[in-house]
Amino acid sequence: MSIMTSRPALRWGVPVAVLVAVVGGGAAARTLTASADPSLPPRTAAQLLVDLQTARLDGASGTVVQRAELGLPALPGLGGQGSSSLQSLISGSHTMRVWYAGPDQARMALLGTLGESDVIRNGRDVWTWDSQRNTASHSVLPTGETGTSHPSINPSALPKTPQEAASAALAAIDPTTKVSANGSARVAGRSAYELVLTPRDPGSLIGRVTLAIDAERHVPLRVQVYPAGSDSTAFEVEFTQVSFIRPDPAQFRFTPPPGVQVKEDGAGKPAPGTATSDGRPTIVGKGWTSVLVAKLPNANALVGNALAGNAQAGGGGKGFSLDSLPKVTGAWGSGHLLTGRLFSVLLTDDGRVLAGAVGPEKLYAAAAR
Repeated sequence: MSIMTSRPALRWGVPVAVLVAVVGGGAAARTLTASADPSLPPRTAAQLLVDLQTARLDGASGTVVQRAELGLPALPGLGGQGSSSLQSLISGSHTMRVWYAGPDQARMALLGTLGESDVIRNGRDVWTWDSQRNTASHSVLPTGETGTSHPSINPSALPKTPQEAASAALAAIDPTTKVSANGSARVAGRSAYELVLTPRDPGSLIGRVTLAIDAERHVPLRVQVYPAGSDSTAFEVEFTQVSFIRPDPAQFRFTPPPGVQVKEDGAGKPAPGTATSDGRPTIVGKGWTSVLVAKLPNANALVGNALAGNAQAGGGGKGFSLDSLPKVTGAWGSGHLLTGRLFSVLLTDDGRVLAGAVGPEKLYAAAAR
């Protein structure tokens, strides 16, 4: 069973998918010892992994700062720093408020200069609200649905809390991962141990992932992702303030303000960017160099709209065209390539999307299979 299923402490903030267990990486960490400062007793990396597995979290709230320097090309409509659009999370620095009271009660509010955007889950009901545009949408999740979509297809699905970012990193732990402890840190006024995950596979664009784990609660307070060969983070999400008191249930009840235009998405409707029954995503490879492959209806238009933040709908700037991305060809066919500091995305002309924390050559090889 995945620790993500049995330990909700690692998944609060927004609903996330069940991921693989992390205990497989414990063998690589048994001989590594943390060098904590005098305020914290030393702990091995293996002990820190156990701490994450046994952590319990009944409720929490706080302020989160996310920073993304992914090396993306300039794209219209992304908003960037200071924007309250969820699409803007793929670039710049953003501040969010988060609340968690269980796997089916969570809320995130992205705070912008001129407004905010909220994502609220209360049971099977999911609401999104854009105060600046005065619009809201409502959907009902199918029974057992987590509401997750892949960030490489839907950029707004990038991790929005340290727990969510840590979940994605921990899911990659296997014998191809070096796990080590790296002393202690101070995050959001709390003492924390640092755990470092380093891919052994040189094909990964990720150099290392550093997790700051709360010394008392054993939940991640900060996650930093470094590209291979770089000492500057490409992605970072951390608490600047956190409380472990269970929030009031009223935080998860949403009533559209007067005059708000509400879009009903309907019960059981697939979330944008997810595969349908005739084109479910598959994974080629494993661990840090795995490649997600999906064939989606109108995939190029879908990804183009996601990257551009649907600029035309917002009434500002020109829409994004895939023709602005480099054209690539090979034995696998032809398409367009998007590259960043941590990932590559291949959009083929036959409607496939391939994405991973790898260089383009691995995408081409996966496309040819």
